[in-house]
Amino acid sequence: MTTPSIARPLQRLATALLCLCAAAIVWLPASAAEALIPVELSDITYAPCPAELSEGMVGTGSSSAAKCFIVSGKTTNKSGKPVKNADIFGRIFDATHNTVFPNRNRIGSIEYVDPGEGEFSFQITVEANLKEPLQFEGFKASGFKGRVRR
Repeated sequence: MTTPSIARPLQRLATALLCLCAAAIVWLPASAAEALIPVELSDITYAPCPAELSEGMVGTGSSSAAKCFIVSGKTTNKSGKPVKNADIFGRIFDATHNTVFPNRNRIGSIEYVDPGEGEFSFQITVEANLKEPLQFEGFKASGFKGRVRR
């Protein structure tokens, strides 16, 4: 049985549309991942938390005493677009170069980063017997153009 001459182009068009739909389904999740915008972090410093933030503080998962610090620094957002929900990644070490947060690279977040240069800060809690000064390595952040549900 032969296909009429008009049916063949319609069949090719349907096949092409099906391929385009399949490509869109595969491409859309990848494009969401590409929306990640890098933010440079520099001039990282820290200071003890104000008394009202650190009063009665205990370590995570224990009843041992803890210290509270505010980590701060500068942001550089070269994208020209505001960044929302930027996750902060990096390593924090004590004075003897022992890691403060083992097995944890995401250590904080920045709710909103304007284009250009700005500032950030976030709070950390560490064991009270931690030897200072703290050392910061590999700090960077990345976020999204739009709001992300958390």
